[in-house]
Amino acid sequence: MSNRRQFLHRALIGGAGVGIAGLIRRAHAGRGFVQLPTSMRAETDAWAEAARILQRIKEPTFARREFDIRKFGAVGNGRADCTDAFAKAISACSRAGGGRVLVPAGEFVTGAVHLRSNVNLHVTKDATIKFDRDPRKYLPVVFTRWEGMELMNYSAFIYAFGQQNIAITGEGTIDGQADCDHWWPWKGRPGCGWKKGDPEQSKARKLLYEMVEKGTPVSQRVFGEGSYLRPNFIQPYRCNNILIEGVTLRHSPMWQLHPVLCRNVTIRQVRIEREAGATEETGPNTDGCDPESCRDVLIKDCSFATGDDCIAIKSGRNNDGRRVPVPSENIVIQGCRMKDGHGGITIGSEISAGVRNVFAEDCHLDSASLNVAIRVKNNALRGGQLENFYFLNIEVGQVVDAAVAVDFNYEEGENGPYTPRMRHLVIENLRSGKSRRAVNLQGLKKAHLDDIQLSNCTFENVGNSSVVKYVDGLTLSNVRVNGNIVTSVG
Repeated sequence: MSNRRQFLHRALIGGAGVGIAGLIRRAHAGRGFVQLPTSMRAETDAWAEAARILQRIKEPTFARREFDIRKFGAVGNGRADCTDAFAKAISACSRAGGGRVLVPAGEFVTGAVHLRSNVNLHVTKDATIKFDRDPRKYLPVVFTRWEGMELMNYSAFIYAFGQQNIAITGEGTIDGQADCDHWWPWKGRPGCGWKKGDPEQSKARKLLYEMVEKGTPVSQRVFGEGSYLRPNFIQPYRCNNILIEGVTLRHSPMWQLHPVLCRNVTIRQVRIEREAGATEETGPNTDGCDPESCRDVLIKDCSFATGDDCIAIKSGRNNDGRRVPVPSENIVIQGCRMKDGHGGITIGSEISAGVRNVFAEDCHLDSASLNVAIRVKNNALRGGQLENFYFLNIEVGQVVDAAVAVDFNYEEGENGPYTPRMRHLVIENLRSGKSRRAVNLQGLKKAHLDDIQLSNCTFENVGNSSVVKYVDGLTLSNVRVNGNIVTSVG
């Protein structure tokens, strides 16, 4: 056992540097072996797997070539249309074998930007990419996903399909220019630029649902102009070896970072700012980072303030998730900060292909406008197997509702023919300063939650009792609620 612990010490500290290594260092104490807390010993193999995931994730590298968009006709005055300049610079970079497409200081207005293999779009510190508010700038339609369903729709503002070794880096800003006059009214909510009789998404959304249920080929699911289904902000689709680092995102039309069917993804030190003018009641669903049907993903040192979930791990909605049965798996979240949003670290709800092996550590979640810190949402219309979720060293300042919520009653709830499953959720060293409930755990009569473990967790200033329904195997170890050690909740 001593040798095994020494191996984990070397692997975790020397190999991947995950946060549990800090605990191991502190526990080492010069005795020649690692003395882990009792409740953690059973999970060392799981966190060793997190280390292996991180060792597999390799950042793309790029040739030392630079292609300044100004040399291709871009003008950074905040007015000139630079769409062609971006396209020409990216094409030239790709043809040369790759390198860096440089966005220098200034404000550059553009339509859709399509990345190619071996291209790093580098947005310098004093640069802003401002996306044109004309929807026609995101045509022709492309193969994409919208709320977990495949279709032909507007291009994401930054899009890549089937590419390798791509990046968006720098300390600059990427501004979608969405607001209550542009893009967001398509959501159809009063109070943000939409009033009864104005165009909105509901008719097209219903048609897309029907097409998914009938199994209509994606090539025939053509939307785009006149359908009012908002595009995503940044979407690499079926891409491998991706880096998104350092940039600030604001004013997204919809979901912001949305890799789909991708492998080897690193998202680091990205700042997502809350959209000015949008409230939870009137604003759009601008999720922060939604890896969907992706494998081997690192989300590290990012900050989120969004109009919906901060991080939401997904894998397709309903029949489309079963038709393309690719789960999201092997996802590591480290050192992130969540402010405004619905859920901080969320799994679901477009999750029909399943999710497994999610590790989150050393994250801080705190806002009077954040509903839930750790959130899993599913129902009997989605289905899907959800398993092996590990949370370690989670600081929650305050949230509106529960610090931890697992809810199979989301939206359609039990009204569906499929059986959602969730097993093995482990939360250790969580401290919550204020919440309505400590936990809200709700399975279904036909779909119980299985094996939920909380250890060394503290919930202060809890207003209401927890909710526990249809849960098998809830284990509490050194859990305090309002200062009192509890052996059960609910």
